[in-house]
Amino acid sequence: MALQRQLWRSCYDLLATRVTAPDWAFMNYGYAPSAAEVDGAPWVSPDNPDQLCIQLYLRAVDGTDLTDHDVLEVGSGRGGGAAYLHAQLHPREVTGLDFSRKAVALCERNHRAPGLAFVCGDALAMPFPDESFDAVINVESSHCYEDVDRFLAEVARVLRPGGRFFFADLRSAEGAERLRDQLDGSGLQVVRVDDISANVVTALRIDNERKVDLIRSWIPRPFRPAMRVFAGIEGTMNYRRLKNGTWRYLAAQLLKPGASPE
Repeated sequence: MALQRQLWRSCYDLLATRVTAPDWAFMNYGYAPSAAEVDGAPWVSPDNPDQLCIQLYLRAVDGTDLTDHDVLEVGSGRGGGAAYLHAQLHPREVTGLDFSRKAVALCERNHRAPGLAFVCGDALAMPFPDESFDAVINVESSHCYEDVDRFLAEVARVLRPGGRFFFADLRSAEGAERLRDQLDGSGLQVVRVDDISANVVTALRIDNERKVDLIRSWIPRPFRPAMRVFAGIEGTMNYRRLKNGTWRYLAAQLLKPGASPE
């Protein structure tokens, strides 16, 4: 995955530099819920072009009430997820943490609201005091981290007792087993771990044309092949590996032992 991490970071930096308009607010692969989920949860209107990307956040949070909670998103990217959580799930505050100063500056321009902030910092050494947040969310970012165990230790440190960690990301099939062991050894209580690969592949297929159009509209021609891989466009290596099971996509929820946050 080392070469993949380098590719993802390069594409990520390119987006932060070249695409400064708010139209491209999400970068995740998305989630297509089953019929039963749609019947039982407040999923996003199909009129929203970002619906599948937003639904990955909703799947990660899995109906947890975040009202009046202090929420941290690690790997906030272009800010769409943090802004959506802030606007729709009624937390007290949402903080987005990202390693890219350009991405943070972009978020500060495009997502302005009381109680919503973006900070530049390292997921492996978060610039926050112990027990600062009631919830931490990490969507499709940890595959770029050099030390996931250290990241999980940081999550445990900044969570308050009773706080929740919401996670969604992809790994190789072998890496997925390693990730399950890392979650078990994190010091947090594993509430659930689900393989959502099929839902993610369906979302990629449904959203394919829109993402192709975004790449054509915003990305210079020499960089488009790499960006197509980064975005999981149909036929690319990332898409094929998720579809054939070489890679897996996991969603997890963990709990920090102790009293629930007020």
